[in-house]
Amino acid sequence: MRERERERERERERERDRETEREREIEREREREREQERVREKEREREREREREREREREREREREQEREREKEREREREREGERERERERERERERERERERERERERVRERRRRRRRRRRRRRRRRRRRRRRRRRRRRRRRRRRRRRRRRRRRRRRRRGGGGGGGEGGRKRNETRNKNRGHDNIIERGYKMKTRRK
Repeated sequence: MRERERERERERERERDRETEREREIEREREREREQERVREKEREREREREREREREREREREREQEREREKEREREREREGERERERERERERERERERERERERERVRERRRRRRRRRRRRRRRRRRRRRRRRRRRRRRRRRRRRRRRRRRRRRRRRGGGGGGGEGGRKRNETRNKNRGHDNIIERGYKMKTRRK
């Protein structure tokens, strides 16, 4: 009986040992599970960190893209400003050209006036000279010709109505020479070509 009792005791002891071993095994299993969970958690943390890093990289890329866009916009603005400045310069150049053209026109007007004055002076001088010369010639002719004949010719010229100065008669060249010169020229009986503008 004691023998059976001891046997049962040993059996219980073995059972306790097995139970203890199962407990340890369970504990080891739990420890392995916890270790794996820690590993998985670390992996998840690393993954989150990588995701955060990717997000930061995307943010930096967006910032760089915005900076490039701003730089392009500044470049376009500089180009527009340059174009406006060139347009203003072209407008100033056109204005200077118009001013030069106006100055040339004023110069042409002044030149025409100067020419007219010169022509008038020349005409006056020429007329005076010609008159003097012609008077001299006429005087010479008068000296050569007889008085009686000269009077007759003058009377012959002044017949009929209409026309120039003097005593109001028509002269030999009057119809051909109207609007061409002065009455005293016509009266002398030859043609004077006057310069006209």
